[in-house]
Amino acid sequence: MNLAGRLFCTTIGRKLLMAATGTVLIIFVIGHLIGNLQVFEHPDKLNGYAHFLQTLGPALWIARAVLLGCVAIHIWAATVLAIADRRARGDHPYRVNTWLQATLASRYMRWTGYVVLAFILYHIAHFTIGAAQPATFKGNLPAYTMQADYKVMGFVTVRSGTEVADVRSMVILGFENRLVALFYIVAVGLLSLHLLHGAESLFQTFGWRNGRWSGGLRAAVTIACAAYFLGNLAIPGAVLAGVLNPGGAAAAVSQH
Repeated sequence: MNLAGRLFCTTIGRKLLMAATGTVLIIFVIGHLIGNLQVFEHPDKLNGYAHFLQTLGPALWIARAVLLGCVAIHIWAATVLAIADRRARGDHPYRVNTWLQATLASRYMRWTGYVVLAFILYHIAHFTIGAAQPATFKGNLPAYTMQADYKVMGFVTVRSGTEVADVRSMVILGFENRLVALFYIVAVGLLSLHLLHGAESLFQTFGWRNGRWSGGLRAAVTIACAAYFLGNLAIPGAVLAGVLNPGGAAAAVSQH
């Protein structure tokens, strides 16, 4: 059996696929949060960041394709493993003990994954495509003129004076809708719960977890997931509290 066969047709291979794709997705969500937190800085930051990503052209779409591929493989492997596990257990009584001993995160791992998938699709429609933006805002994203150079790793990627899309205002206006903000908060909470069990599981799959430091690993993962949730919560929370407001031409949209 070749490598692809071992990965896709065996239990160990599927677990490795889940761990590998999970690692890629964890790195992405952390980077995504760091980028989004620039909303609390000068508008140049988030708008320059968004414009820089758009200028990547084909590279950006390749990255998106890889991420979506990881999501698809991750969900497929999780579903197949869950079905195989259910068939292997049947109706044996020890399932009760397993349920009692399992953590909350592991009990609902599969269902939180499906909710997170729905959130990803809506998030893409909302902020990437703009299809879920207010009707007065669709297709008419206000322009923003960069007041300073935007740099990535010390290199200027967007020059001062460049006219870019006012993505920062789009994000803020999106979260002014309380239902959208609530859905985002709940979805990110479920994602954090998903990461809580997933991060521990990938360490075990790769053989990096042992009894001597499993307690410390669980504490570190719990703190990291809590920090991730609070970081994401801060954005819609600040909008609803009136701390973050759109400026310039975008402010008029929030009046309608």
